[in-house]
Amino acid sequence: MKIPNLLQLIILCFISLRLTGQDHQDKVNQLFKKALSDGHVYSNLEVLCKEVGNRLSGSPGAAAAVEYTRALMSDYGFDSVWLQPVMVPNWKRGKKEILRINQSVMGSMELNSLALGNAIGTGADGVAAEVILARDMDHLEELGKKVEGKIVFINGKADPTMYRTFRAYGGAVMQRAYGASEAAKYGARAVIIRSITQSQDDIPHTGSLRYKANMPRITAVAISTNDADMLSSLLSKGKVSAYVETHCEMKPDVLSYNVIGQINGQESDDYIAVGGHLDSWDVGEGAHDDGTGCMQGIEALRLLKETGYKPKRNLRAVMWMNEENGLAGGREYARVAESLGEKHLAAMESDRGGFLPIGFTSTGDESKQQVLQSFREYFLPWGMHDFEKPGGGADIGPLAQQGTFLVGLLPDGQRYFRYHHTPADVFEAVDRRELEMGAAAMASMMYLIDQTGLEE
Repeated sequence: MKIPNLLQLIILCFISLRLTGQDHQDKVNQLFKKALSDGHVYSNLEVLCKEVGNRLSGSPGAAAAVEYTRALMSDYGFDSVWLQPVMVPNWKRGKKEILRINQSVMGSMELNSLALGNAIGTGADGVAAEVILARDMDHLEELGKKVEGKIVFINGKADPTMYRTFRAYGGAVMQRAYGASEAAKYGARAVIIRSITQSQDDIPHTGSLRYKANMPRITAVAISTNDADMLSSLLSKGKVSAYVETHCEMKPDVLSYNVIGQINGQESDDYIAVGGHLDSWDVGEGAHDDGTGCMQGIEALRLLKETGYKPKRNLRAVMWMNEENGLAGGREYARVAESLGEKHLAAMESDRGGFLPIGFTSTGDESKQQVLQSFREYFLPWGMHDFEKPGGGADIGPLAQQGTFLVGLLPDGQRYFRYHHTPADVFEAVDRRELEMGAAAMASMMYLIDQTGLEE
């Protein structure tokens, strides 16, 4: 019996779709197996952390990181590797901070502190004054002129009961970003903040503040969550006075670079970019934030190249400079792309640490989000299941104005804020297998986006 032409066509289409889906699964499996059996990402991260070290924008470490990543991508034989000039802030921490409790019910004591990035320093004279507690930013507003002449201690907590740690971080980070300006508005002389973390420990976390225009500028330091609880307890029992001394300063902007490596596409002039931010804070080694993301971006292109993949579109690994205290690299990359007429189909960032990947976030056209969510089936065999949350990344955010579809690698976030912006963010805090899984996931997502164009 002869099968009708329409039915025959439907059967052929069904077979074709099944074969395509199996091809995709086979390639994803190949990339994961290559990353886990012959991965370079962990050893590359060790070099970045141990031989280059921390990499604050404008520092010798940042300059060394630029040269290291350029040489690494050149050695891998990417079709082109280049530096994209960008002017970046040049903040210097200076001598170690001093935070001393001069008077309290427990007498005097020294607290470990870290000045916040972009803060001004007090100089050798320091600031000595009574300490006043603001439970959070709303309470600071209520206190108003009561903080005049005092050192304000802002004790807002990152909610420990929230499962999604980045939401807990977002709920408390305004005290770090704007606490100094809001306190200065009412005449405060300095600010101490509780570190933005759900962890309970003795490690202070730095991070960037933002001074508001036309307001006095005062210094700001962070203390650990344990010290914050102790200081709060002291204030509940009587008067506390303290001395703060910092030597940080903002120097004129300096020239730095985004580092870009590319594998040329065979069929399209479009681009897919992937990577992380090359700069880090000047404490620790910038391992999880964001050495892991940078090395995963490079590894993603290496895996595709080593497995013989010939991309349709131009694939880029980008090491953006100055995410931590300015975002100059991300903005400049988007500006140059716009000026050159470069169309980015998608951009993907890893900036949530090198922990076990559980999925991807995305932001952009709804139909493209649905296509990305359909990729979930290819990642399920590798334990990745969460594909529905919105998000992307700070460095790729400026590309959104050009219609670029934004994707973020989503690792398990329970441990990230234990290390974020601290001296504990070192190579030893990264698990090799989890890091390799993330690199394989990024390579696989690049492959699927390139193959489908995010079209059904």
